[in-house]
Amino acid sequence: MDHKDLTIGIVFLLQSTVGIVGNFSILSCYLIHYCTEQTLKTTNLILTHMLTTNSLIILSKGLLYIMRAFGVEGFISDFGCEFLLYIERLGRNMSIGTTCFLSVFQAITITPVNSFWVCLKVKASKHISLFTSLCWIYYMSINMVFPLYKYTKRNSNNQTHKSGMKYCSTSGHDDISRSLYTAFFVLPEVLFSVIIVWSSTSMIIILYRHKQQVQHIRSTNVSSRTSPESKATHRIMALVFTFIGFYALSSILQGCIALIYNPGWWLMDITAIISLCFPTLGHFVVSYNSQYQCSAFQE
Repeated sequence: MDHKDLTIGIVFLLQSTVGIVGNFSILSCYLIHYCTEQTLKTTNLILTHMLTTNSLIILSKGLLYIMRAFGVEGFISDFGCEFLLYIERLGRNMSIGTTCFLSVFQAITITPVNSFWVCLKVKASKHISLFTSLCWIYYMSINMVFPLYKYTKRNSNNQTHKSGMKYCSTSGHDDISRSLYTAFFVLPEVLFSVIIVWSSTSMIIILYRHKQQVQHIRSTNVSSRTSPESKATHRIMALVFTFIGFYALSSILQGCIALIYNPGWWLMDITAIISLCFPTLGHFVVSYNSQYQCSAFQE
């Protein structure tokens, strides 16, 4: 094992450890609360799905890259490789989807009573479980397209193109696979990202207006400190920049890998590290994001 592989393996190991411990710690708290109270707030329900999807990404991608970086040869079969790639894609898709659900639900929750969206407050709470379940079913089904397509093409051509990713061998890219990937994955991710930015911007505007309305009834001592609205705004901006920044950069790098015939190890490793950043660090921002928004409306 050379120094490069050792360094990359340590980075992946640290990322995976921090991500798994963080996600499972918060997830266990929600599960314990549900077992004792037999109920779970809608926001916490969405966060439960998000933490689960982030854990799937870390477990699948982290395991694959850690074992390969530390020189464990032949530790996984072709079926195991396809299965881990399937879990990774499913986790990424659902992570983006649940983050979108969380952002939209929070925007609806803090909507003023005279807003057009106020009628959605009750409906959103009742139907969020249905939307999340449909999202799981959709992506579990859609992500089966690529393994089936690769298997069919491999049998028909009786050959497999090794893409140069020393981590897993994949079938060569063609116009059909690119079109399927764009239609079923790229476009929904772009749409979800736009919705996240829109809903987060709406929340920031609502919080700013609420701050202006209640500022005159707050005492001088309270107003001299950082207001709850400002804290909530900072949390929202942190979530948006963390999510959009890491996922946008990851998507760009993955697009480069798809277009390059034989991508280098540095591009593969950097892309993998960046793609694990939000699942690893996102729970620090997301888990406390909702409580600051709620506190902003308690005064």
